[in-house]
Amino acid sequence: MNLYTLISATIVLAISLFSLPLLNHYWFNSTPPRFLTADLILKNGVIFTSDVSLPFADSMAVQNGRILRVGNYSAFQELAGDGTKILNLDGKVVVPGFIDSHVHLIPGGLQMVRVELRGVNYKDEFVRRVKEAVKNSNKGSWVLGGGWNNDLWGGELPVASWIDDMTPHNPVWLSRIDGHMGLANSVALQLAQITNLSQDPNGGTIVKASDGEPTGLLIDAAMKLILPWIPEVSVDERREALLRASNLALTRGVTTVVDFGRYFPGASVQHSWEDFSDVYQWAVSSAKMRIRVCLFFPLETWSSLADLIKKTGRALSNWVYLGGVKGYADGSLGSNSALFHEPYADEPDNYGLQVMEIESLFNMTMSSDKSGLQVAIHAIGDRANDLVLDIYKSVATTGMRDRRFRIEHAQHLAPGAAVRFGDQGIVASVQPQHLLGDADSAIKKLGMDRAEKGSYLFQSLLASNAKLALGSDWPVVDINPLHDIRISMKRIPPSWDKAWIQSERISLADAIIAHTLSAAHACFLENDLGSLSLGKLADFVILSTDSWEDFAAEGSASIEATYVSGVQAYP
Repeated sequence: MNLYTLISATIVLAISLFSLPLLNHYWFNSTPPRFLTADLILKNGVIFTSDVSLPFADSMAVQNGRILRVGNYSAFQELAGDGTKILNLDGKVVVPGFIDSHVHLIPGGLQMVRVELRGVNYKDEFVRRVKEAVKNSNKGSWVLGGGWNNDLWGGELPVASWIDDMTPHNPVWLSRIDGHMGLANSVALQLAQITNLSQDPNGGTIVKASDGEPTGLLIDAAMKLILPWIPEVSVDERREALLRASNLALTRGVTTVVDFGRYFPGASVQHSWEDFSDVYQWAVSSAKMRIRVCLFFPLETWSSLADLIKKTGRALSNWVYLGGVKGYADGSLGSNSALFHEPYADEPDNYGLQVMEIESLFNMTMSSDKSGLQVAIHAIGDRANDLVLDIYKSVATTGMRDRRFRIEHAQHLAPGAAVRFGDQGIVASVQPQHLLGDADSAIKKLGMDRAEKGSYLFQSLLASNAKLALGSDWPVVDINPLHDIRISMKRIPPSWDKAWIQSERISLADAIIAHTLSAAHACFLENDLGSLSLGKLADFVILSTDSWEDFAAEGSASIEATYVSGVQAYP
């Protein structure tokens, strides 16, 4: 044996003797190594992962806020240590934390303490709630609120004279449920100097009576005539609104939202940036964030967002992400301002409103895209959707990349448009709850044939390989994913005994995926969110039901608990 061989053998023997206690500890000690010990193990459940490679599991382990393992409980024994919490689900269904793909979070939190008119179905109740609010207001202060839907009381639009007698000393502004129309009382109209001589701004309408006097209703861009007169909401009020809204979201199983902020036609484009600096950055630095937020900013401010992302990246933390920019193509169906190829059946000369000039919308979309930003554009009417699809197609010719262009709402589509979504890889960010209020009004405003062929084409979009992302548009409607899912499956409006366009119903699994994994994909967050699979953030919801089959048949369940990063956040 030569010297080299002797030295090598001695080294191997020494290493083996040194390693023996470690190997003995690893293989024979009942406590696994520290790095494999779970903080939380869920067992005996029906865990729907939203991951097609393993749709269901009965157990899941969490470590340091992320998912350590998903599968059958027999493979989890080695992960339990002295500090591991074991949660027996008793057969309950677990799903990923819901992602609401379209909310206005701070406006929603503000609305929670203002005049609530959502669901009001009588004129007298509308008036009563305003009267009650005035009683509790100081003389001269603004009375603010919203959520009214004239379709619920037969279609008659409110006018200032409904509330003028009870509000002689208080300006009033009450936004319609869709955010594209609002009612001002006469005090507010006088303050804003809106008279019979006032002209409609581009992209908006001052509604006037037959004698030419303003009725108090302002549509889309015309709202900018009144909004500057409303006192700015304080920083403290907006911070409280964020916390209030986040707590509500958690009770509904929502762990992430895509927030389009206080930006809407007529509003200042700076509001979103003020909320970013005054509210979100404060909440992150002071550890006040309770849900994850992906922020979208006004399209007009694309260059500011592009500069910010270059400095910070997209993820400011695991709580706040910089999403992209949003523009507007049209208004809303309820306000008769959604843009259609054919006129409204109840207004033969009205085709709707084009809120932003096409050239401007195209140029800003092109500039945003060149800067690497994701673009989302609001489009409700069939013509508006076609215009946006055309813009996206033209912009995409500038080079191949993963753009994930979004159309927000995509409510009414022309023949062939659903296929274009799939062919162009466009995300359809839709809100099922709008379907409930639109079924009757769409038939009235568009006619039966147009309404039945092109409205809320969820299944057609999925069949065309479009990405479907579900959301609420809160506070326009309630933030309630379980409600969204049931509506997507059933499509039965109030007072109806059958589905509206039955062929467009989708399955429970497709609806949950649209509220989780596809919703995460729609804002470039699928690497961290949207499914219960290895390495993802451990955001999940425990439901009340212990039967997937019953859930799939009825779509009915309630939230028992919401976890964020593996920590119980509700109740």
